[in-house]
Amino acid sequence: MSVVGFDLGNLQSVIAVARNRGIDVICNEVSNRATPSLVSFGFKQRFLGESAKTQEIGNFKNTVGSLKRLAGRRLDDPEIVGNEVNYVTAELAEVDGQVGAAVNFLGESRSFSNVQLLAMFLGKLKETASHELKIPVSDCVITVPGWFTEIQRRAVLDAAQIVGLNCLRLVNDLAAASLGYGITKTDLPEDKPRNVAFVDIGYSSYSTAIVSFVKGQLTVRGTAYDIHFGGRAFDQVIVEKLAEHFKEKFKIDVFSNKKALIRLRAAAERCKKMLSANPQAPVNIESIMDDKDVSAIVNRADFEDWASHLFTRTELTLAKALENSGMAVSDIDAVEIVGGSTRIPAIKATISKFFNKEISTTLNQDEAISRGAALQCAMLSPAFKVRDFRVQDIITYPIKLQWAQTPEDEDTEIIAFNRNNSLPSTKILTFNRSKPFLLEAYYAYPEELPTGISSWIGQYNIKDVEPVNGGPAEVKVKVKINIHGVLSVIGAYTVEEKEFEEEVKLKDDKTKEGEGKGEGEGGEEKKEIRKVKKVVKVRDHNVVSITSSLARNIIDRYIEEESQMAANDKLIIATEAAKNALEEYGYDMRDKIMGPLSDYIDPAIKERFADDLNAVVDWIYDEGDDVHKSVYLEKLEGLKKVGGPVVERFRESEELARADRQLRAVCSRLTEEAMSTVYAHIPAHDKQDIVERCERAQRWLESEFAKHKGLPKHVDLPLTSKEVLKEEEELRAFATKLLSKPKPATPQPEAQSDKKDTNDNGDVEEMDDKEGTPMEGVEKDSKQENGMDVD
Repeated sequence: MSVVGFDLGNLQSVIAVARNRGIDVICNEVSNRATPSLVSFGFKQRFLGESAKTQEIGNFKNTVGSLKRLAGRRLDDPEIVGNEVNYVTAELAEVDGQVGAAVNFLGESRSFSNVQLLAMFLGKLKETASHELKIPVSDCVITVPGWFTEIQRRAVLDAAQIVGLNCLRLVNDLAAASLGYGITKTDLPEDKPRNVAFVDIGYSSYSTAIVSFVKGQLTVRGTAYDIHFGGRAFDQVIVEKLAEHFKEKFKIDVFSNKKALIRLRAAAERCKKMLSANPQAPVNIESIMDDKDVSAIVNRADFEDWASHLFTRTELTLAKALENSGMAVSDIDAVEIVGGSTRIPAIKATISKFFNKEISTTLNQDEAISRGAALQCAMLSPAFKVRDFRVQDIITYPIKLQWAQTPEDEDTEIIAFNRNNSLPSTKILTFNRSKPFLLEAYYAYPEELPTGISSWIGQYNIKDVEPVNGGPAEVKVKVKINIHGVLSVIGAYTVEEKEFEEEVKLKDDKTKEGEGKGEGEGGEEKKEIRKVKKVVKVRDHNVVSITSSLARNIIDRYIEEESQMAANDKLIIATEAAKNALEEYGYDMRDKIMGPLSDYIDPAIKERFADDLNAVVDWIYDEGDDVHKSVYLEKLEGLKKVGGPVVERFRESEELARADRQLRAVCSRLTEEAMSTVYAHIPAHDKQDIVERCERAQRWLESEFAKHKGLPKHVDLPLTSKEVLKEEEELRAFATKLLSKPKPATPQPEAQSDKKDTNDNGDVEEMDDKEGTPMEGVEKDSKQENGMDVD
């Protein structure tokens, strides 16, 4: 059973699996531990992950990144229009009411929604994990930022469903990192919690969580986020400064050329990473545009000056997290950092100064979140036994429920889940109603949401409500924030109490007057009373929900389309493999029949076969460049019908020579052994039989090889290596049977001892004290004397 955690990142994603009593981060097809979060579309197939990265510059119009930032968004979303459009090189389009990408795929214009794009990439991660584990992958845990809202979380869940992933939990990034930190600690306190601040600055966002640890449990106390602060914001600072420098020095405008801008962004990212470890970094880009090469030197001091407005924002999020947790800096016991951007020296210095503590790096900055996700998956899987450890996460945004006012209500809304409410959590709300009614869920404070996200969460219609006893029914509605952080109304019911009277007869054991008289003179007095009984009746109501999740028919359509595209990708890959195999065979065999295989092919067909090989190679680069897989396989099979026997004759000649040497060596060795004094106990006629058997084998070998004289190498030989090896096996068995006869037992000499015993003739024998056996020649095991066990 698979236990997989996916750290879904905006720049790259990491896969971790639980196995071998631990957590491993697995490598992709090019042995990288992180896979680029990219999807690219070509004329024949899709390119996902690493292969999409190679397409990023040359095929930028059909390559889509920022998959996580597009999730759950609309095309007219201010976040998309004002920010993400700068980071997505493909044309954005509206698809089924969502933002998507318009690309050229299979030679035609196609549009895919953000959920489809995300599903494609998750399918790639699933394939990578399956290839590593050698089993199908289904169950998984996927990480998302804590600031993701309902619609964004549902988009990820829908995407996972489309590619056949069973997401056991959407876990918040820092909750996953905290789990990985806490479950390995053996010194957690049992009473006073240890408070740890976790700071995650990734490629596109910044998250902070204050987490309290006690033995066997972690509790998130407060969180804060800056969703426009991350590695790409620092990259953009370098891009803008270098673009200004290049415009002044080289007279080029990088922002006017998308391909040039992509290359400059890549160079800026490399520059930023170098500045984290070096005081300065060179930037060199060949032929960036207009056939011009550009170069520059960036100093760390200059970079920190350019990005000073970003560094000042670092403390704001830390302070907000402390405020939301109700703690002060003095309450924090340790500070842990994760995320690639926390390597920037100025950021580390700012965090350390704010908490007045040295920063701890217990966790792997790039892999901690994926490892925590895999741990969470193992904890949810029945196939794994994991140390008991409870994860008490919290919701980020308070949620309220609204309804239409009725005479029975004073209010029309209630905050069902407040800030820092535990996750998951269930609440039961009571309503007095005489007819069906409608509930709507909203985020209580829209101004706290990410820009462009609607505060509306869902609508829930409570059906089949009727009056009870002539008055309003008491309807209880069960509302839940589930393990994914998603709101749902999981049920509604009416509780009805009914009372009725029931006659009960009681027996009185007291006797009448004359108590104590003889038998039969007393009796029992019966009494009748009326007892009130209550019966509680529960009646369930249908709940019809409308949420931000995709409609069932749309998901089914996406599943069918994804299945078709995946099948096409596999066919294209298999076709390319068949084409490459044919091309390789053509080149390889063409060289060999003119070289080492020259003598093993019939001269009558040699030239014609060489022409056929040349024709196939030429055909591949002409009309054979794009044909069906079966055509390549058919041509390869036709060539192998001629070339296969040639290769087999060459192989057989080498194997036969090896088997010949091997049999002759065995004959020589067995003959020597038969004459050796080691086998002096073997009867002479048996040893003579071995010698004669060896001589017969050698005569047979020489006789068979004599038949080969004069035969050309391009014909099949009468003797095969298998026959020689069989003869060797039979010879070994014959000799082993004779030489394995045991030596005759050696008579034991009489022993002498100081202790005497009398035999039947009255003579005296000296015996061992313990066993009654002769002592001469007996050795005692010193290990046994010392009481040691011997393996």
